[in-house]
Amino acid sequence: MVQVLNVHGIEIFHNSDIIFRRMWHDDIRYPIYSATKSFTATAVGIAEDEGRISVDAPLSEYLEKKYLQNMPENLRQDFCKLTVRRFLTMSVSGYPFRPSGDDWLETILQINADYSRTSFSYTNVSAYLVGIACENAAGGNLTEYLNSRLFEPLEIRNPQCQYDFQGRFYGATGMYLTVHELSNLGQLYLQNGIFNNKRILSEKWANEATKLQIDNPDGGYGYFFWRNGSHFSISGKWGQKCLIYPQKNLIITYLGNMTEHSGKMQSVAESFAESY
Repeated sequence: MVQVLNVHGIEIFHNSDIIFRRMWHDDIRYPIYSATKSFTATAVGIAEDEGRISVDAPLSEYLEKKYLQNMPENLRQDFCKLTVRRFLTMSVSGYPFRPSGDDWLETILQINADYSRTSFSYTNVSAYLVGIACENAAGGNLTEYLNSRLFEPLEIRNPQCQYDFQGRFYGATGMYLTVHELSNLGQLYLQNGIFNNKRILSEKWANEATKLQIDNPDGGYGYFFWRNGSHFSISGKWGQKCLIYPQKNLIITYLGNMTEHSGKMQSVAESFAESY
């Protein structure tokens, strides 16, 4: 079935040991699409641990003032009330699915969005804004900031990332990883912020990011992590998935290019986890 579904490869971990691994295609990096968002959330967690950013502060505090000054007054007042947490939980309504224009940030801040509504609204724009805010809080290129703090400890060497036309980290999509590299992020959260016996992320952030923060039709959402009952997941749009089951100490990671049947592969993985 997995070959029919166009799965590149799969890994299953139990108690941090690989109990099954198979590659049907080359063991190389593949696009992980929206699974990138979970790395953006992790960047915010690291920056908050260092006192550089707060999820309870307005996101506008971490944007360049020239962009805010160019906003229509009525939009600016409401936008500046929105916390980083609101964007992390996808609870800001009124944005298109993806940014556009020559300067994405400028275009986004001119959108006549209804900032008064608090409801789940999945969009790459929210993750893009969080990535920019975190990058500014970190004081430089976000990939460089994460190299020694996250990527190198997770054994992810020089990951390919996407940037906007001004060179800012996209934050929503655009990363390429191997199956094992994506598994390592799952291991970090399964182990409450520790990887290879080294603390990378506070336990508080690991728990906050992956717990239910807002309901949605697919179960629920944390900080760029999907939540469904007793497990949470890192997810890309066409079959890029890391399913984490804390109570079973189990991780199932797979990458594929399933433009039509990604739900079937997820059902297979979830059925295995339920029976394990």
